[in-house]
Amino acid sequence: MNTSQPHEQDHDHEHNHQEVPADVALRVKALESLLVAKGLVDSTALDALVDVYENQVGPRNGARVVARAWVDPDYKKRLLADGTVALSELGYSGSQGADIRVVENTAKVHNLVVCTLCSCYPWPVLGLPPVWYKSAPFRSRAVIDPRGVLREMGTELPAEVEVRVWDSTAEQRYLVLPERPANTAHLSEDALAALVTRDAMIGVAKVVVSP
Repeated sequence: MNTSQPHEQDHDHEHNHQEVPADVALRVKALESLLVAKGLVDSTALDALVDVYENQVGPRNGARVVARAWVDPDYKKRLLADGTVALSELGYSGSQGADIRVVENTAKVHNLVVCTLCSCYPWPVLGLPPVWYKSAPFRSRAVIDPRGVLREMGTELPAEVEVRVWDSTAEQRYLVLPERPANTAHLSEDALAALVTRDAMIGVAKVVVSP
């Protein structure tokens, strides 16, 4: 069993810690606090709204990309050859997605994405990064013990499957193209997209079909 860590970017590279300027981020936080304090915004409702964008709205873009790749071999080739260009074909682009590489999971290789120094993330296709993705334990352990991290998140891989860990940066971000589940040949592209989760596109989960 080999665990590969294809850090294609040198760790001395510059991670962009402040893609949203610090002063703007502080003003947003201050405004949020003020609105909550005045009773104009309910903090629970605000958290729920953020959860929607983290887990539903944002990742739906990536799910459509994955489903298209599953049903269209030519699009899949373009996606793996140049993720940024192929994503733009479906209208997904932006400053957080200027350079996205798509890596494919197979029966022999499983890919896991992390950002070891901050939280670089392909916002146009995955929405807001989850809290755990930004946490120090995940950022460090994903590289040191990726199989352990995957196991803790519910993904147990056979020993013969190679694990590749990709370190995102401000210059290069990654999107995992999960394996298409068996027995889904009858499903439409929209139905396939509904199966794809954010976690599967980060690489901490597989796409499964409910019984």
